[in-house]
Amino acid sequence: MAKFFSGLMLISVLILGLNTTLSSQNSRTFAPGQNTFLLDGKPFVIRAGELHYPRIPRPYWEQRIQMCKAMGMNTICIYIFWNYHEQVQGKYDFTGQADVAEFVRLIQKNGMYCIVRPGPYVCAEWDMGGLPWWLLKKKDISVRDLNDPLYMENATKFIHEVGKQLAPYQLQNGGNIIMVQVENEYAVWGKDVKYISAIRDEIRKAGFDKVQLLRCDWSSNFNNYQIDGVFSSLNFGAGSNIEQQFKLYSQLYPDMPKMCGEYWSGWFDYWGRPHETRSVNSFIGSMKDMMDQKISFSLYMAHGGTTFGQWGGANSPPYRTNVASYDYDAPISEAGLPTEKFYAVRDLLKNYLNEGESLGEIPAPKVTTVIPEFALTQTASLFENLPKANISEDIKPMEFFDQGWGSILYRTKLKPTAAKSKLVLTDVHDWALVYIDGKLIGKVERRLNENSIDLPVIEKESQLDILVEGMGRVNFDKTIIDRKGITEEVELKTDNETAVLKNWQIYNLPVDYSFQKSVKFTTAKAEGPAWYRTEFNLNKVGDTYLDMSKWGKGMVWVNGYNLGRFWKIGPQQTLYMPGCWLKKGTNEIIVLDLEGPSAAKIAGIAKPILDKINNYDVLLHRKSGQTLDLSNETPLKTGSFAAGQGWKTIAFDKSIAARFVCLEALSSQKGDPFTTLAEIEITGENGVMIPRSQMKLIYADSEEVTAENNSADRVFDNQESTFWHTAYSSQKPEHPHQIVIDLGEEVKISGFRCLPRTDNSENGVIKDFKFYAKSTPFKF
Repeated sequence: MAKFFSGLMLISVLILGLNTTLSSQNSRTFAPGQNTFLLDGKPFVIRAGELHYPRIPRPYWEQRIQMCKAMGMNTICIYIFWNYHEQVQGKYDFTGQADVAEFVRLIQKNGMYCIVRPGPYVCAEWDMGGLPWWLLKKKDISVRDLNDPLYMENATKFIHEVGKQLAPYQLQNGGNIIMVQVENEYAVWGKDVKYISAIRDEIRKAGFDKVQLLRCDWSSNFNNYQIDGVFSSLNFGAGSNIEQQFKLYSQLYPDMPKMCGEYWSGWFDYWGRPHETRSVNSFIGSMKDMMDQKISFSLYMAHGGTTFGQWGGANSPPYRTNVASYDYDAPISEAGLPTEKFYAVRDLLKNYLNEGESLGEIPAPKVTTVIPEFALTQTASLFENLPKANISEDIKPMEFFDQGWGSILYRTKLKPTAAKSKLVLTDVHDWALVYIDGKLIGKVERRLNENSIDLPVIEKESQLDILVEGMGRVNFDKTIIDRKGITEEVELKTDNETAVLKNWQIYNLPVDYSFQKSVKFTTAKAEGPAWYRTEFNLNKVGDTYLDMSKWGKGMVWVNGYNLGRFWKIGPQQTLYMPGCWLKKGTNEIIVLDLEGPSAAKIAGIAKPILDKINNYDVLLHRKSGQTLDLSNETPLKTGSFAAGQGWKTIAFDKSIAARFVCLEALSSQKGDPFTTLAEIEITGENGVMIPRSQMKLIYADSEEVTAENNSADRVFDNQESTFWHTAYSSQKPEHPHQIVIDLGEEVKISGFRCLPRTDNSENGVIKDFKFYAKSTPFKF
């Protein structure tokens, strides 16, 4: 009995102590105050760094968090990737590399707060912006839409699953989550208050019932909609004019704190486009401006990491797919090392710490190594290792065969033809090789706006093979419904007739390691698309970079881990190989190469190659010797843009039917020889902007594609921080400068509007202009 009462007293003491602790924890608060955030009633400036847990090997999570703290951050901001956690509908995975709750606990362990961004849409240069591919099985799916029951039902379920994982870690529960974001950059997509309110309400119902909610949009669109109970932050990039970015916000919310929800430290890379960087000076300059005004920020990215596997996204139009490296020119490199930007940020932020804060110690870097070159001696032909075929009268994209990622082979028969013919593929998503009776005829690339290929005379009934690789799904704006493979039909066109090809055998080639492992390897020399395999031995493991510059196009698996895509066109020529995924002793590597290597050899090297383009000519929108002839054209509008930042709107005297438009810049505001332009939108007859989805840039007299990625097609990429810049690295052509855009079809237009570059520079900002529009192509 004495032991019983003793035990009872001990339990009572423990319960009393627990209740006291919880009471203390539950008294914590975070909310917007008068021109400042208040943490437990005291002014608090958020200095957040964005990290993405799927882009960092789990054993490295804590080191990357500690690097952010050492740089001067007090908060970590994270996206939650719906399609990463629910790769199969109804099956949720929050374990291992997907254990986001453990990531949040590590943030708290290191004395930092957390901002959670559960979407359901996240963008992030991630496949379909984080939305799951299986939504595309529904032919008429409409995402980010309250009126689509499939989308809303599954988005709601996912939000509640996130709540189960993370709601216990709200600040008010004793955790470290101080804010949760509702949707993501929604004003770029729409302004349906009922939809965004429904997402807000589900986040609350999922258990995030105490924490402060926020949203992020742009200074040009954040006022497109209003939502109660949600704090507004603005996104913008390095070198931005801070006063201009917050001008309207300050007028509307004079007593609210200011926050940059995403301060872009660099930018992401596309295959076939120059490596993106942002200067340290412009980046630090805008950050200092924010700190001087006590403006909170989240640094996107503090550390980008790597888009392993198939998870890279894309933008469209024009279709451009992201590379595997998500280095982002961030302060912390892809391998977790401090850069010049890191030390510049650390040196700046030491002067702006909140009361009681201190800079963290810089953690030791991960061990590195190099791997001597080795040969991949085993091969397996793709055509000799096909899985069981699906039989379909009509061609269909891979999603309708329950395939999420990878490649897909379409096979049918061709009848004899008396003359040459054209094969028209509507549409190739995204890169295709065409074979007749096993012989390669050529390739078709979506990024080059290709959709057809000329065929030779077909003398006898022949086998047609179309091997299509699905690259990243579009992750931004209205073209996000992006099925992979061939999306509609294949036609054979001759001089006399057009026939839709039918009766297909369709082979699914997924990215799962189990599928790559199952193919039959031999020591025979490979011809055409093939897998390559070998084992290599290590006495020491450490981070390294696999040099893929001898290889064509494909993916790499090491010890079962998918390192991501490689492509000889660049700019990325290496793949980050985390040492934590290597083993002392025997390691296995499998490479799927759809084009074939110049030599089947790989080495692990000390530094990444992220900036080597192999063909700059295809980046230009002007053929050699081509010149636009406007001598017989009459401008629809002649005028001058007012100086200063912000959208400039031009209305025509009357509407006109047109398919092709030309903007001619005659001079710049500064008098320099350049032209720069961030965005152009064409206004329809009803005042609604003409959709960008069908637009193609068919001519630019000059564009900078070597020193920076300032190609002219950036004028309709809907990214306000990027811009067209005429050439300046090798030559500096004088005015006038022109761009010509194909709108995709003839439409009635009533005006246009332009956005000058949004950074602090005024170089090339257009002053005087002429605008032309016509139904037939311009003369060259």
